[in-house]
Amino acid sequence: MSKTKNFFQNLIKPFRSNSSNGGENEEDLEKIAQKEQKNFLFETLVAATKDFHPHHKLGEGGFGPVYRGKLDDGREIAVKKLSQYSNQGKKEFENEAKLLARVQHRNVVNLLGYCIHGNEKLLVYEYVANQSLDKFLFKSNRNVELDWKRRYEIITGIARGLLYLHEDSHNRIIHRDIKASNILLDDKWVPKIADFGMARLFPEGESNVNTRVAGTNGYMAPEYVMHGQLSVKADVFSFGVLVLELISGQKNSSFNLNLDAQNLLDWLGPYHLHEMDSVKSTESIHYGSWHAWEGI
Repeated sequence: MSKTKNFFQNLIKPFRSNSSNGGENEEDLEKIAQKEQKNFLFETLVAATKDFHPHHKLGEGGFGPVYRGKLDDGREIAVKKLSQYSNQGKKEFENEAKLLARVQHRNVVNLLGYCIHGNEKLLVYEYVANQSLDKFLFKSNRNVELDWKRRYEIITGIARGLLYLHEDSHNRIIHRDIKASNILLDDKWVPKIADFGMARLFPEGESNVNTRVAGTNGYMAPEYVMHGQLSVKADVFSFGVLVLELISGQKNSSFNLNLDAQNLLDWLGPYHLHEMDSVKSTESIHYGSWHAWEGI
Protein backbone atom coordinates (compact mmCIF):
# COMPACT_ATOMS: atom_id res chain seq x y z
CA MET A 1 0.00 0.00 0.00
CA SER A 2 1.37 3.45 -0.92
CA LYS A 3 2.65 5.91 1.65
CA THR A 4 -0.06 8.38 0.61
CA LYS A 5 -2.87 5.88 1.19
CA ASN A 6 -1.44 5.02 4.58
CA PHE A 7 -1.27 8.69 5.42
CA PHE A 8 -4.91 9.37 4.54
CA GLN A 9 -6.10 6.24 6.32
CA ASN A 10 -4.38 7.48 9.45
CA LEU A 11 -6.05 10.85 9.02
CA ILE A 12 -9.57 9.48 9.27
CA LYS A 13 -8.93 7.45 12.45
CA PRO A 14 -10.01 10.31 14.75
CA PHE A 15 -13.45 10.30 13.07
CA ARG A 16 -14.02 6.61 13.84
CA SER A 17 -15.65 7.01 17.20
CA ASN A 18 -18.87 5.88 18.79
CA SER A 19 -20.56 9.08 19.85
CA SER A 20 -23.85 9.98 21.51
CA ASN A 21 -25.57 13.27 22.24
CA GLY A 22 -26.76 12.16 25.68
CA GLY A 23 -30.39 13.13 25.10
CA GLU A 24 -30.23 16.08 27.46
CA ASN A 25 -32.98 18.66 27.38
CA GLU A 26 -31.82 21.88 25.76
CA GLU A 27 -31.18 24.71 28.18
CA ASP A 28 -31.07 28.40 27.61
CA LEU A 29 -27.46 29.09 26.68
CA GLU A 30 -27.44 32.54 28.25
CA LYS A 31 -28.26 31.00 31.63
CA ILE A 32 -25.58 28.36 31.06
CA ALA A 33 -23.04 31.07 30.28
CA GLN A 34 -23.91 32.99 33.42
CA LYS A 35 -23.76 29.83 35.52
CA GLU A 36 -20.65 28.15 34.11
CA GLN A 37 -18.45 31.01 32.90
CA LYS A 38 -16.69 33.48 35.15
CA ASN A 39 -17.76 37.11 35.01
CA PHE A 40 -14.51 39.08 35.08
CA LEU A 41 -14.40 42.58 36.53
CA PHE A 42 -13.46 45.22 33.97
CA GLU A 43 -10.80 46.56 36.33
CA THR A 44 -9.21 43.09 36.42
CA LEU A 45 -8.86 43.04 32.64
CA VAL A 46 -7.59 46.61 32.53
CA ALA A 47 -4.84 45.66 34.99
CA ALA A 48 -4.07 42.39 33.19
CA THR A 49 -3.59 44.10 29.79
CA LYS A 50 -1.89 47.25 31.15
CA ASP A 51 -4.93 49.30 30.18
CA PHE A 52 -5.12 47.57 26.78
CA HIS A 53 -1.69 48.84 25.86
CA PRO A 54 -0.80 48.64 22.15
CA HIS A 55 2.25 46.51 23.00
CA HIS A 56 -0.14 43.85 24.32
CA LYS A 57 -2.24 43.80 21.16
CA LEU A 58 -2.19 40.39 19.44
CA GLY A 59 -4.29 41.29 16.43
CA GLU A 60 -7.67 42.51 15.23
CA GLY A 61 -10.61 40.99 13.36
CA GLY A 62 -14.21 41.82 12.52
CA PHE A 63 -15.04 41.42 16.20
CA GLY A 64 -12.45 43.94 17.40
CA PRO A 65 -8.92 43.93 18.89
CA VAL A 66 -7.44 41.06 20.90
CA TYR A 67 -5.02 41.72 23.77
CA ARG A 68 -2.65 39.57 25.76
CA GLY A 69 -2.83 39.82 29.53
CA LYS A 70 -1.76 38.22 32.77
CA LEU A 71 -3.99 37.73 35.80
CA ASP A 72 -2.87 38.12 39.41
CA ASP A 73 -2.85 34.33 39.78
CA GLY A 74 -0.26 34.06 36.99
CA ARG A 75 -2.57 32.80 34.24
CA GLU A 76 -2.00 34.30 30.81
CA ILE A 77 -5.14 35.30 28.94
CA ALA A 78 -6.28 36.65 25.59
CA VAL A 79 -8.98 39.32 25.77
CA LYS A 80 -11.28 39.99 22.82
CA LYS A 81 -12.65 43.50 23.04
CA LEU A 82 -15.80 44.19 21.05
CA SER A 83 -15.57 47.19 18.77
CA GLN A 84 -18.38 49.57 19.74
CA TYR A 85 -18.88 50.44 16.07
CA SER A 86 -19.38 46.87 14.85
CA ASN A 87 -22.96 45.58 14.59
CA GLN A 88 -21.67 42.30 13.18
CA GLY A 89 -19.19 42.10 16.05
CA LYS A 90 -22.02 42.39 18.59
CA LYS A 91 -23.80 39.41 17.06
CA GLU A 92 -20.56 37.42 16.97
CA PHE A 93 -19.83 38.30 20.61
CA GLU A 94 -23.20 37.01 21.77
CA ASN A 95 -22.98 33.96 19.54
CA GLU A 96 -19.49 32.99 20.71
CA ALA A 97 -20.31 33.52 24.41
CA LYS A 98 -23.36 31.29 24.19
CA LEU A 99 -21.91 28.53 22.05
CA LEU A 100 -18.69 28.13 24.02
CA ALA A 101 -20.47 28.22 27.39
CA ARG A 102 -20.25 24.45 27.90
CA VAL A 103 -17.55 23.46 25.43
CA GLN A 104 -14.53 21.75 27.00
CA HIS A 105 -12.08 19.94 24.77
CA ARG A 106 -8.31 19.84 24.33
CA ASN A 107 -8.63 20.87 20.69
CA VAL A 108 -11.11 23.71 21.17
CA VAL A 109 -10.02 27.06 22.59
CA ASN A 110 -11.09 27.50 26.21
CA LEU A 111 -13.40 30.44 26.99
CA LEU A 112 -12.60 31.44 30.57
CA GLY A 113 -15.30 34.04 30.93
CA TYR A 114 -16.63 37.40 29.85
CA CYS A 115 -17.06 40.99 30.97
CA ILE A 116 -19.82 43.52 30.31
CA HIS A 117 -19.02 47.01 31.62
CA GLY A 118 -21.22 49.79 30.30
CA ASN A 119 -20.69 49.78 26.54
CA GLU A 120 -17.65 47.53 26.89
CA LYS A 121 -18.08 43.85 26.04
CA LEU A 122 -15.13 41.47 26.36
CA LEU A 123 -14.49 37.74 26.05
CA VAL A 124 -11.63 36.17 28.01
CA TYR A 125 -9.79 33.10 26.68
CA GLU A 126 -6.80 31.04 27.61
CA TYR A 127 -3.71 32.50 25.98
CA VAL A 128 -2.37 30.23 23.22
CA ALA A 129 1.38 30.80 22.90
CA ASN A 130 2.07 30.13 19.21
CA GLN A 131 -0.93 32.07 17.94
CA SER A 132 -2.55 30.97 14.67
CA LEU A 133 -1.52 28.24 12.22
CA ASP A 134 -1.43 30.55 9.19
CA LYS A 135 1.44 32.53 10.70
CA PHE A 136 3.61 29.41 10.35
CA LEU A 137 2.14 27.60 7.38
CA PHE A 138 2.19 30.46 4.87
CA LYS A 139 5.34 32.26 6.02
CA SER A 140 8.42 31.05 4.15
CA ASN A 141 10.70 31.85 7.08
CA ARG A 142 8.59 29.90 9.59
CA ASN A 143 7.08 26.91 7.77
CA VAL A 144 10.23 24.88 8.41
CA GLU A 145 9.04 24.68 12.04
CA LEU A 146 6.15 22.53 10.80
CA ASP A 147 7.82 19.21 9.99
CA TRP A 148 5.73 16.30 8.71
CA LYS A 149 5.17 14.79 12.13
CA ARG A 150 3.95 18.10 13.52
CA ARG A 151 1.66 18.69 10.54
CA TYR A 152 0.15 15.24 10.96
CA GLU A 153 -0.49 15.86 14.67
CA ILE A 154 -2.10 19.21 13.87
CA ILE A 155 -4.40 17.58 11.31
CA THR A 156 -5.52 14.82 13.70
CA GLY A 157 -5.98 17.31 16.54
CA ILE A 158 -8.30 19.45 14.43
CA ALA A 159 -10.19 16.29 13.43
CA ARG A 160 -10.73 15.38 17.09
CA GLY A 161 -11.94 18.89 17.86
CA LEU A 162 -14.45 18.79 15.00
CA LEU A 163 -15.67 15.35 16.03
CA TYR A 164 -16.32 16.70 19.51
CA LEU A 165 -18.24 19.73 18.22
CA HIS A 166 -20.30 17.63 15.79
CA GLU A 167 -21.02 14.58 17.95
CA ASP A 168 -19.99 14.85 21.60
CA SER A 169 -20.66 18.38 22.85
CA HIS A 170 -23.86 19.19 24.74
CA ASN A 171 -25.29 20.71 21.58
CA ARG A 172 -24.09 19.94 18.06
CA ILE A 173 -22.08 22.91 16.81
CA ILE A 174 -21.13 23.66 13.20
CA HIS A 175 -18.21 26.08 13.06
CA ARG A 176 -18.70 27.33 9.47
CA ASP A 177 -15.28 28.97 9.22
CA ILE A 178 -12.56 26.32 9.57
CA LYS A 179 -9.31 27.71 8.14
CA ALA A 180 -5.68 28.15 9.18
CA SER A 181 -6.17 31.57 10.79
CA ASN A 182 -8.86 30.10 13.07
CA ILE A 183 -6.61 27.31 14.37
CA LEU A 184 -4.46 28.32 17.35
CA LEU A 185 -1.33 26.43 18.40
CA ASP A 186 -0.24 26.19 22.03
CA ASP A 187 3.33 25.93 23.32
CA LYS A 188 3.27 22.16 22.64
CA TRP A 189 1.84 22.69 19.14
CA VAL A 190 -1.57 21.30 20.13
CA PRO A 191 -4.15 22.79 17.71
CA LYS A 192 -7.23 24.51 19.11
CA ILE A 193 -10.25 25.48 17.02
CA ALA A 194 -11.09 29.13 17.66
CA ASP A 195 -13.34 32.00 16.51
CA PHE A 196 -16.91 30.78 16.86
CA GLY A 197 -18.53 34.05 15.78
CA MET A 198 -20.12 32.40 12.71
CA ALA A 199 -20.87 29.05 14.36
CA ARG A 200 -24.38 27.62 14.54
CA LEU A 201 -26.16 25.27 16.89
CA PHE A 202 -27.64 22.38 14.94
CA PRO A 203 -31.23 21.25 15.66
CA GLU A 204 -31.33 17.77 17.16
CA GLY A 205 -32.53 15.12 14.73
CA GLU A 206 -31.93 17.28 11.64
CA SER A 207 -29.44 16.24 8.96
CA ASN A 208 -29.25 19.70 7.37
CA VAL A 209 -30.84 23.14 7.63
CA ASN A 210 -31.15 26.08 5.26
CA THR A 211 -29.44 29.20 6.51
CA ARG A 212 -27.73 32.41 5.45
CA VAL A 213 -24.36 31.60 3.89
CA ALA A 214 -21.40 32.65 6.02
CA GLY A 215 -17.75 31.69 5.90
CA THR A 216 -14.60 32.31 3.86
CA ASN A 217 -14.42 31.94 0.08
CA GLY A 218 -12.41 28.89 -0.93
CA TYR A 219 -13.32 26.93 2.20
CA MET A 220 -17.09 26.64 1.83
CA ALA A 221 -18.76 23.47 0.50
CA PRO A 222 -20.44 23.93 -2.93
CA GLU A 223 -23.91 22.82 -1.78
CA TYR A 224 -23.71 25.31 1.08
CA VAL A 225 -22.64 28.21 -1.15
CA MET A 226 -25.24 27.49 -3.84
CA HIS A 227 -28.23 26.43 -1.76
CA GLY A 228 -27.51 27.46 1.83
CA GLN A 229 -27.81 23.83 2.96
CA LEU A 230 -25.81 23.61 6.17
CA SER A 231 -24.68 20.32 7.71
CA VAL A 232 -21.60 18.93 9.42
CA LYS A 233 -20.34 18.22 5.89
CA ALA A 234 -19.70 21.96 5.51
CA ASP A 235 -17.06 21.79 8.25
CA VAL A 236 -15.64 18.56 6.84
CA PHE A 237 -15.20 20.20 3.43
CA SER A 238 -13.38 23.16 5.01
CA PHE A 239 -11.24 20.73 6.99
CA GLY A 240 -10.34 18.94 3.76
CA VAL A 241 -9.14 22.18 2.19
CA LEU A 242 -7.05 22.86 5.31
CA VAL A 243 -5.53 19.36 5.13
CA LEU A 244 -4.47 20.04 1.53
CA GLU A 245 -2.92 23.34 2.60
CA LEU A 246 -0.99 21.62 5.37
CA ILE A 247 0.32 18.97 2.99
CA SER A 248 1.20 21.31 0.12
CA GLY A 249 2.22 24.41 2.07
CA GLN A 250 0.10 26.42 -0.37
CA LYS A 251 -2.82 28.67 0.50
CA ASN A 252 -5.96 27.77 -1.43
CA SER A 253 -6.83 31.37 -2.28
CA SER A 254 -3.32 32.29 -3.49
CA PHE A 255 -2.20 29.03 -5.07
CA ASN A 256 0.81 29.50 -7.38
CA LEU A 257 2.19 26.09 -8.32
CA ASN A 258 0.34 25.96 -11.64
CA LEU A 259 -0.77 28.87 -13.83
CA ASP A 260 -3.65 26.78 -15.22
CA ALA A 261 -5.23 26.29 -11.78
CA GLN A 262 -7.06 29.12 -10.02
CA ASN A 263 -6.76 27.50 -6.61
CA LEU A 264 -5.49 24.43 -4.81
CA LEU A 265 -8.70 22.48 -5.43
CA ASP A 266 -8.49 23.10 -9.18
CA TRP A 267 -4.92 21.84 -9.20
CA LEU A 268 -5.83 18.71 -7.24
CA GLY A 269 -8.34 17.66 -9.87
CA PRO A 270 -8.83 14.13 -11.30
CA TYR A 271 -5.66 14.47 -13.40
CA HIS A 272 -3.46 14.98 -10.35
CA LEU A 273 -4.99 12.49 -7.94
CA HIS A 274 -2.97 9.60 -9.37
CA GLU A 275 0.21 11.66 -8.98
CA MET A 276 -0.03 11.91 -5.18
CA ASP A 277 2.46 9.06 -4.77
CA SER A 278 5.08 11.07 -6.62
CA VAL A 279 4.66 14.16 -4.44
CA LYS A 280 7.98 13.55 -2.70
CA SER A 281 9.78 14.36 -5.94
CA THR A 282 7.91 17.62 -6.42
CA GLU A 283 10.48 20.40 -6.07
CA SER A 284 7.89 22.92 -4.91
CA ILE A 285 7.32 20.97 -1.70
CA HIS A 286 10.68 21.74 -0.20
CA TYR A 287 10.00 21.94 3.52
CA GLY A 288 10.44 19.25 6.14
CA SER A 289 11.91 15.81 5.71
CA TRP A 290 10.49 13.03 3.60
CA HIS A 291 11.72 10.58 6.22
CA ALA A 292 9.14 12.03 8.60
CA TRP A 293 6.44 11.30 5.99
CA GLU A 294 7.67 7.72 5.68
CA GLY A 295 7.38 7.31 9.43
CA ILE A 296 3.70 8.26 9.53
